[in-house]
Order: sequence, then C-alpha cells, then structure tokens
Amino acid sequence: MSELTIVIEKHSDGYVAYPIGLNGVVVGEGDTFDEALADVESAIKCHIDTFGREVLDLESPVLEVFLTSAELPGQ
Repeated sequence: MSELTIVIEKHSDGYVAYPIGLNGVVVGEGDTFDEALADVESAIKCHIDTFGREVLDLESPVLEVFLTSAELPGQ
C-alpha cells in the first residue's frame, strides 16, 4: 500500500487537509483534526477511483515536506 503525506492546517473556523504527491486537487475539511483527515482520506479514495492510480506520483515520491515563511513586499 502506498502512503501519501497529508498537510492539515488549523484555521479559526476548522481544519483543512490536503495531500502532497497526488496529481490533481483534493481537499478535505472538518471541525476537528480527525474529521478533516477522514474527509481528505475519503476524497483521495474517490479521486483514485475516478482517475486511476496514475494520479499517484510514484516516479518521484515526496521525500520530505518543509514549511517556511517569506516576507511579503510592501507589508
């Protein structure tokens, strides 16, 4: 079984989750971390069922994910 890295963001109105290393746009959301994770897992399954396993970037899998910040001009 393949694994995907999932990013989960906490916002003031809930959580948003999305996978890294999947071709296409797949997003899940929920009031809690677990709800967002379950929603994105369901969306990933639907995406693969619809478009096939070709949406998985198996040739160049994501090895690491880094978060950083950048200063915006004029701020």
